This record gives sequence, structure tokens and C-alpha cells, in this order.
Amino acid sequence: MKVFITGVKGFVGQELALQCEKQGMEVIGTDIFDSDEHGYHKMDIASSDNMADIIPEACGAVIHLAALSRDQDCRNNVVSCFSTNVIGTLRLMEAAQKREVANFVFASTEWVYDTFSEGEIKDEDSFIDIGKHKSEYALSKLVSEANLRQKYQHGFCNVTILRFGIIYGPRKSNWSAVESLLHAVNTRNVVEVGSLKTGRCFIHVADIAKGVVNSIGLTGFHIINLQGDRLIRLGEVIEVSRLITGKEPSIVETSPNNISVRNISNKMARTVLNWAPDYDLEKGLKSLVGTVT
Repeated sequence: MKVFITGVKGFVGQELALQCEKQGMEVIGTDIFDSDEHGYHKMDIASSDNMADIIPEACGAVIHLAALSRDQDCRNNVVSCFSTNVIGTLRLMEAAQKREVANFVFASTEWVYDTFSEGEIKDEDSFIDIGKHKSEYALSKLVSEANLRQKYQHGFCNVTILRFGIIYGPRKSNWSAVESLLHAVNTRNVVEVGSLKTGRCFIHVADIAKGVVNSIGLTGFHIINLQGDRLIRLGEVIEVSRLITGKEPSIVETSPNNISVRNISNKMARTVLNWAPDYDLEKGLKSLVGTVT
């Protein structure tokens, strides 16, 4: 099978390409960076006019990862944000339709879910109040989700929208709280954290890529959360980091009562994609040793 991956040089894209190739797929990729690698095309999805020419014939899936994906890059920068995340996605959808692609897989985000009440677990059927969103990034993803739903209803190919959780893994920059806390525990005598009770369903990049691979070939229209198996508190990240590094820094909570919890279910991914994370917190943190530490 041939797959076309946008954002292939990014953190998730590189891992995804490796996993696809291990499954015997031919990867054709695009990103905004220069490279002479075989099967790679430099392209800005917000402005390129030749997307349909780059997508190969008999393409089994377009996997759309490319985006302005950091909230700080989108905040008060709505034109660039929507040019890439909304208009770029629409242009890619048109190109995929011209090439009669079988599947369109779209990387969305858990940030489309707005406020969480105490003890609440969100799933794909949870109500999303668009009026409560202050994030241009989240809004751009919601708009593209709606565009894909409408396009599918008008005869577009199979569509799978994957709402990615908070991803961590071996990388040099753009760290989540997981990489940041492991690095801090290993290198500092004092580690500052807002609230030890703040928590997310953190997910390793290899598990994200595996979920994307499993979504290729899924028929119909689906929205699926790709999340870790359980809520992980920052205090637990610190404690497991201590065990792995053997370091015992002092911990200072700067705002212990400012607790932020986002608990999101991955049950649908387990059922529909026949998928489950391979990385628990300890295994995930150990995979970072040598890169983050």
C-alpha cells in the first residue's frame, strides 16, 4: 500500500513513517523542510498548487499531520493558523478527492474538549461548547473536523479523525511536561511544579503512530481519541523519574491548589482500532534516557 503523509519530518511523522515502512507500506511524504530523501517532497500545504500531483496513484491513505500545532504559534495569529490548519486541510481534501484516495486520516487534538468538571472523563460523544474555547489552535481543528464530516456526507472517501493526546517521547525540544520533568529531576537540585495533582493521559509517540497505522483502511466516518490508558499526575512523573535517574531533588509546588486535570477515554480506540498503548509511564520514561537526560 502507498500512503501519503503530510508533516512527515515532524516528531510524529518520522515515527509514523518508520512504522508504516515496517508494515511494508510505501511512504510518500511532504513537509516544509529541505531534503533530498527518496519519496519526499517539500511543500507548504497553505500555498501549494500541486498537491494532487504529489499524491501517488492508487494511494491507500492520506495521513494529514501537518499543522501549526503549538498553541503559542496560533494565539493572536489567526490568519496564519487558519491558512495552514483549515485552508491547507481543505486544499488537501480536494487533492485527495481528485486522486481518488481510499482513506483520509486527520490528526486532531484533545484540546477540542473544553472545560472539565471535577471527576469528568470525556469521550467522543462529550458535548463541546465552542463558545468556551479561547484557543485558535483548538478552534482550527474543530473547523477542519466539521469540514471533513460535511465532505464525507457529500461523497468523500473514508475519514478517520484522531484526537491526539499529550504526546511525549525522545526528542531534543518542544517537550511536554513528561520530558521537562524527567530532565529537571536529572539535572536540578530543586524542581518547581505548579501542582503535583495536575494530570493528563500522556501518550508515547510510538503508541500514537501505532494508532494511526491501525486506522488505515477503516471504513466510514469516525472520530477517535488516541490517549494513554489512564490519568497520570505530575507527581507520579516526578516519582518515577527519581527511580529511573536515582536523583532526589527537592520538589517545590508553586501553585498546589491550581489543579488542571484532563481525563479522556481511549475505549473507542481500543474497540474500533484494535489498539492499546504499549508504553506505560516507566517504559516511556526509560525510552527518553539519553535524549532528554
